[in-house]
Amino acid sequence: MSPSVSVEGLTFAYPSGQVVLDHIDLVAAPSSLTCVIGHSGVGKSTLLYCLAGVLQSQGRIELMGQLLTAAPAQRAAVRLAHCGFIFQRGELLPELSIIENVALPLRLAGKNQNSAFEAAEQMLRELGIEQCADRSPPEVSGGQAQRASVARALIHRPSIVFADEPTASLDAASREGVLAALRAAVAAGAAVICATHDPELVRAADAQLDLGEGAVAAGAHA
Repeated sequence: MSPSVSVEGLTFAYPSGQVVLDHIDLVAAPSSLTCVIGHSGVGKSTLLYCLAGVLQSQGRIELMGQLLTAAPAQRAAVRLAHCGFIFQRGELLPELSIIENVALPLRLAGKNQNSAFEAAEQMLRELGIEQCADRSPPEVSGGQAQRASVARALIHRPSIVFADEPTASLDAASREGVLAALRAAVAAGAAVICATHDPELVRAADAQLDLGEGAVAAGAHA
């Protein structure tokens, strides 16, 4: 089975020249969970942004068999076609309602509003926050905003999910909802790559990438 994510020699440095990631190798197969671990500041979030093509790095990155190039438009197109991204702090658009935020990937993919909203309502129900649909992001709690971010990332059933500390600072109910959604994505065939300190996520992982320990990982199903 071809890997969903294949990375060779990924290197990223700040404009100052400080190297954050140095020759990272990673393989993630469909239906797998990879946890990126390491102490705060080691570059876990930066790695996810490089893998998703948001930050340009050195090295070779293939997502679903497509090589990321230096062209921003090409990286954005690959990301839109194949990826979902769960941000550490939700990063919802404040000018949109919760349901509009969640439906956004489907709208960008060309779905009409009615079908996109129906799918968004279903995702909100699955994550237990359907009562927040018409509220704006500033009107919901941090846990509700995080679950909405998860719904937005998963609504278009992406082949690859990047999750940046998806369970950080959540109460028990919110955390379990997020974990269940990630498990469902893996079961549905997605390659999920999480930057996390959550021991339950780490225990469930098919592979771990410890950025403090050589930074090489191969998925168990690769």
